[in-house]
Amino acid sequence: MKKIIHIDMDAFFAAIEIREQPWLKGKCVVVGGPPNSRGVVSTCSYEARKFGVHSGMSSYQAWNICPEAIFLHPHFELYMKVSQQIRKIFYQWTDLVEPMSLDEAYLDVTENKQSEEDAVKIAQAIKAEVLQITHLTCSAGVSYNKFLAKIGSEIQKPDGLTYIPPEKAQEILFALPIEKYYGIGKVTAAKLRKKGIKNGADLYQWELKDLINLLGKTGIFYYYAVRGIDKREVITEVEPKTLSCETTFSSDIDNLKELLQTLNRLAEHLSERLKKKGIKGNTLTLKIKYDNFQLITRSCTLPCYVDDAKNLRQYSEQLLIANWDSFRKVRLLGLGISKLEDINKAEQLIIPL
Repeated sequence: MKKIIHIDMDAFFAAIEIREQPWLKGKCVVVGGPPNSRGVVSTCSYEARKFGVHSGMSSYQAWNICPEAIFLHPHFELYMKVSQQIRKIFYQWTDLVEPMSLDEAYLDVTENKQSEEDAVKIAQAIKAEVLQITHLTCSAGVSYNKFLAKIGSEIQKPDGLTYIPPEKAQEILFALPIEKYYGIGKVTAAKLRKKGIKNGADLYQWELKDLINLLGKTGIFYYYAVRGIDKREVITEVEPKTLSCETTFSSDIDNLKELLQTLNRLAEHLSERLKKKGIKGNTLTLKIKYDNFQLITRSCTLPCYVDDAKNLRQYSEQLLIANWDSFRKVRLLGLGISKLEDINKAEQLIIPL
């Protein structure tokens, strides 16, 4: 049986800011754009969360519900440096580390570098060393698969550690509110609740075919997850499935010329990223967010795999002109490309005669 640990730093960005400026301790700290801007909340302290502030919320809304909040501009270089320190600690135990972001990762410690059989002891040691080196706390979940380890890291936040053995899995999964199931957002949770699925116990009653009809392919995952089954491996290297870039305007735009100029810059930036990674893409996606926050995406399949700005500009302009509602102002514009192909690998398949 596998031994999986999920480590999740506690309010990572905010905790680093508080560490650097101790006078912020105990205050409502929000890391993100200022409240008078069009920015969003990256993260916030637990004091701010008590007011309902959360990641992804507009900074203006956060200020409305928590006017005493202190808004700080993010320092991503510092966050990356601390993240690297933390990962070094992980690699002292195992090379099977799957970073999910700067502040969380899965570790497979079934066989580890220090021959420690007790995964809970490993999690305790990691938590202690993270605290000693970074002066930051993290929460850990320990179980026999990734899904349960992730749930475990959430149960006793902040600075918690939860072990979920096989014999306790069903009890925990049945009692868990459906919103707490990893990957189920507000929209999906609302859909499930309308069907009478409020927690894991309700989910367990559904047949596989019925969950597939309700949720599509993800229904398969949750059918097995609520039964304590998750066969996903800890993946150390992940090839990107898509590359994208976007920009939020300082003021809403309703001028086609300005939108096209922005789109050209996005195409240039996307081309640079593709060439830097040595990959090309085949499906182009345009993302438009209007001033009322309605989001639309439109895609087209290209005649060949591309990485050059000229082709990206040409096809993205066609998408914009065909789909933009000229009577509405645009808040955000984004461009992405998927169905990626590694140029070097593709060249290796060409056999000289």
